[in-house]
Amino acid sequence: MAKKSNFAGAGPSQRMLRVGELIRRSMAEILARGDVHDPDLNRMSITVSEVRVTPDLKIATAYVLPLGGDQKEDALAALARNKGELRRLITKKIALKHSPDLRFILDDTFDRMDETKRLFSSEAVQRDLAPGLDDEA
Repeated sequence: MAKKSNFAGAGPSQRMLRVGELIRRSMAEILARGDVHDPDLNRMSITVSEVRVTPDLKIATAYVLPLGGDQKEDALAALARNKGELRRLITKKIALKHSPDLRFILDDTFDRMDETKRLFSSEAVQRDLAPGLDDEA
């Protein structure tokens, strides 16, 4: 009988994390070496920041960003066009029973970090962080 979990949002299991990291490393290496036979994709330098897999390991979502943040849509289109070949190359590199279907999403982590820095450096936040008269009361 299957073990039931009482936690709705327990997070990824160790196996999911390990498989995601294996796929991320393999995909980054394949893209860096230019193993995919697509000149458009080989011209771009793409960063694979994270790969998340579903609990059944059937779908792998890769968070990617082209170097410099330029040509985001072109990079996604090129990756989607070549996902079959990428899947085949990843399967050759790592030993999985079933190769997961690949999906690609733009990684917006850097944009969120820039926005957070901008907010922290704003005058209103700096005023709130500065030692003031409220500390004496």
